[in-house]
Amino acid sequence: MPSPVRRPSVAILAGTLLIASTTQPAFATEDADFAFDTTEDLYTICSTSETDPNYAPAQLACTAFIEATVQYHDAVSDRKHMKRLVCYPEGTSIADGRTAFLAWAKKNAGNAERMGELPVVGLVRALAAAYPCK
Repeated sequence: MPSPVRRPSVAILAGTLLIASTTQPAFATEDADFAFDTTEDLYTICSTSETDPNYAPAQLACTAFIEATVQYHDAVSDRKHMKRLVCYPEGTSIADGRTAFLAWAKKNAGNAERMGELPVVGLVRALAAAYPCK
């Protein structure tokens, strides 16, 4: 069963990423910032300021990362033997997930252990805190 999260089509997202990557000026953010090695990396990308010349691709990368994580979670937890970690209500959007992640990451910014985890772990922690399964 598909998740209730409203998602842009993959073709639209891919096309937008391609256009954004070819029309942006030289990035103020270095390529290493897009490595997504840690939760801190994801937080940096997702919280890129609108005034940063790298804003559009950073927001697309953030959205794509959240989308992929939610899709994977939904796919593996649809099986009867896999417990859901995140239980978002119908109508929850990827933008809502981004907001939840940013709030969680800001609260945990001083926690080197949490911010040093793989970004998928930090994102799922944030979404599970915002949308707990009861």
